[in-house]
Amino acid sequence: MKVGGFAPVSVQSMTNTYTQDVGATVAQIRRLKGAGCEIIRVAVPDMEAAAAIEKIKAQINIPLIADIHFDHRLAVASAEAGADGLRINPGNIGGPKRLERVIRAAEDRKIPIRVGVNAGSLEKEILKKYDGKATPEGMVESAMGHVERLEALGFDRIKISIKASDIDRTLGAYRLLSEKTDYPLHIGVTEAGGLYSGIVKSAIGIGMLLSEGIGDTLRVSLTRDPVEEVRVGYEILKSLKIRQRGPEIISCPTCGRCNIDLFTVAETVEKELMTCLTPIKIAIMGCVVNGPGEAREADIGIAGGNGIGILFKKGEVVKKFPQERLVEVLLHEVREYESNEKGNVK
Repeated sequence: MKVGGFAPVSVQSMTNTYTQDVGATVAQIRRLKGAGCEIIRVAVPDMEAAAAIEKIKAQINIPLIADIHFDHRLAVASAEAGADGLRINPGNIGGPKRLERVIRAAEDRKIPIRVGVNAGSLEKEILKKYDGKATPEGMVESAMGHVERLEALGFDRIKISIKASDIDRTLGAYRLLSEKTDYPLHIGVTEAGGLYSGIVKSAIGIGMLLSEGIGDTLRVSLTRDPVEEVRVGYEILKSLKIRQRGPEIISCPTCGRCNIDLFTVAETVEKELMTCLTPIKIAIMGCVVNGPGEAREADIGIAGGNGIGILFKKGEVVKKFPQERLVEVLLHEVREYESNEKGNVK
């Protein structure tokens, strides 16, 4: 797939299975692809993991990136096993000669290399220059130094990432980097944390960069099932109207007028529609009186109360039914809408 230039911003993630466990890794990648993951990265800590790439690749159909630290032989072996790209920190791969072997392996197979620099992995001399701190300036200096080494070896199939675990340094580093290079940038806030802190940090950090036109691929880093990373990634893109993939669900925050279990209804609908690709605005409201009017821009919506459920479209009530059928009716209408949209695509 194309990355950079006028290509869409792509959403990627990383498996948390043991790469050596081919069956578990393939199963997770398939789940991730179903959720919309477009590029997948796997850890390659040893030769067994590198060898597993060939078997994994035979069972998936999205690009696979091998993530390597410290041992250049793992990068070479991963390229030979069919990886679609390599993620390395050239500073810890073992010196110029070993880096050149990695470059040649990538060049022979026409695959890209992502130069990955994190705030926690800067060279000692750069840290010393910036008073022992991993500053945005130091991170950019490190990344561009590595890029220059690759270019000196005649290699320019490059992507760059330059992450920190806090928003300020991440923003500062990427803003500086975007002024110095036209290479595709992979963006994210690394080690962002659990579900809530991770979503907040990622939405602010990634969202601000994207709103400034910075970023070609992204990963939301969460200490969770990686499927959640993909879901959040698309929500960020949808909220900025950069990509419209799958449903946009709006729902009221609930109040004293709500007398249905709106939390469960909304959560069930979200899970059921996780693999829906059709852009559609769905409303899930807790008040049959005000719900349709408050969500009049929704393509399809439901609301319930006092045992009655209603279906509305563009703010107009089109059907009433027993309240317990809220989810059933909504999902039926969404599937029908989805089918009609596919039929209209020639």
